[in-house]
Amino acid sequence: MTDAVKGPASYFPAIEKKYGRPVAEWKDLIRSSPLTRHMELVNWLKSEYGLGHGHANALVAHTLAE
Repeated sequence: MTDAVKGPASYFPAIEKKYGRPVAEWKDLIRSSPLTRHMELVNWLKSEYGLGHGHANALVAHTLAE
C-alpha cells in the first residue's frame, strides 16, 4: 500500500488535467519569472495564465521549496 500524496503536490494531477500543461512546465515558468515573492508569483499565474488561487499557490509553494 502506498501513501497518498499530500501537500501542494496533491494538486498536480488536477492542475495538469485542467490547464493542459505538465507540472514541470509550470515550474519552469515560475523559475524563469523575474518575480521572486510567493504572492507575486501566485498573482502572476492567476492573471497571466488563468490559474485558480489554490492551483497557483500549490505550484509556487512546491517550486520555491525545492
